[in-house]
Amino acid sequence: MTPDVLKVIFILVGLFLVYKLIFSGKKGLTIFEMHFKEGRLISHKGKIPEKFQKECRAIAKSEKLTCSVRCEKSGAVRLHVSANVSDGVTQRIRNVFPFEYYDKKKVDNSRQAG
Repeated sequence: MTPDVLKVIFILVGLFLVYKLIFSGKKGLTIFEMHFKEGRLISHKGKIPEKFQKECRAIAKSEKLTCSVRCEKSGAVRLHVSANVSDGVTQRIRNVFPFEYYDKKKVDNSRQAG
């Protein structure tokens, strides 16, 4: 192979690596998602705590929200609300979210030999 072809291959590999580093933002495990349209829950997936779902639906209904609410776990649990929701409503949703439900430490009851 000629040196020009090797240079082109090297540049393409470099660009590919740069692209992967920039755009492969590591997302965490999605615990649940809820999608609201004009205050109504139109779709959801995952295991949603029942109390949080009821309170979130009440907030969405009173505010006529069109948005999505997503809970992600990457180390700690994070709650993401669509950007088109006002800060006050986002804070109300965060206030009813049971963060302590997900922050519980799992107790290992197995006996260790030793």
